[in-house]
Amino acid sequence: MDFNNKSHTMVMSEDGSYTAYSKEYDEHYHSTRDGALHESLLKHVIPAFKIKQYQSEINILDICFGLGFNTLATIYYAKQNFPHTKINIYSPELDADLVKSLENFTYPKEFEEFSEIIKSLVDNGVYDDGLWHIEVFLGDAREYIKQFSHAKFDVVYQDAFSPSVNPVLWTKEYFGDIRNIIKDDGILTTYSIALATRLALYENGFNIYINSGKDFRNATVACVDKLNEFELVDIKHKISCNPHTKPLMD
Repeated sequence: MDFNNKSHTMVMSEDGSYTAYSKEYDEHYHSTRDGALHESLLKHVIPAFKIKQYQSEINILDICFGLGFNTLATIYYAKQNFPHTKINIYSPELDADLVKSLENFTYPKEFEEFSEIIKSLVDNGVYDDGLWHIEVFLGDAREYIKQFSHAKFDVVYQDAFSPSVNPVLWTKEYFGDIRNIIKDDGILTTYSIALATRLALYENGFNIYINSGKDFRNATVACVDKLNEFELVDIKHKISCNPHTKPLMD
């Protein structure tokens, strides 16, 4: 299945890796300015491993699978830095045709060795080699996460299309469901720094932190437990300065 079609087209991003433009959502899958690979590593994977690097096994929920960058960047980074860590990734994706087209997507050279993983996910929705286990669920993310009845996840990559075009994956109720399946010391990462997003997390018991660094725009890290590795956002002060801002609701 050709990748460039009526639903999406490939677009070069600033770091030299390709992302894609979704015609349905009128958004790119990644920040073209930060770069597709760069964004996955710096806004999701590296901050997650900064906290979870000492675990021998890590369970990750990747919302949403999309082009697979967060999942593949996780495997790439773990292989380079934590080669003995068992990684389990569970990822919902609404667009089945997108997943079918990924064998024809131009991935960065860093992912070339993962062609077998991509093919297995396209064909079967599952990849497992004993060390890395990946499942892609084709369907509604909100329904998918309800199948997990306990605090299973060490990491959640919150990487859906933006709240303005895909609000159902950014509401207070949605993050309430996420709270039910993430461990107290689990890490949620997201590119969004919108106060409404942070409030939705805060009102579900998450502490909010800034993920900042060189060559990428600020992002957010959230955790129920306290973190020392990131700068805490003073949400009460933000609320006092923006009293009319509310979290998105179902």
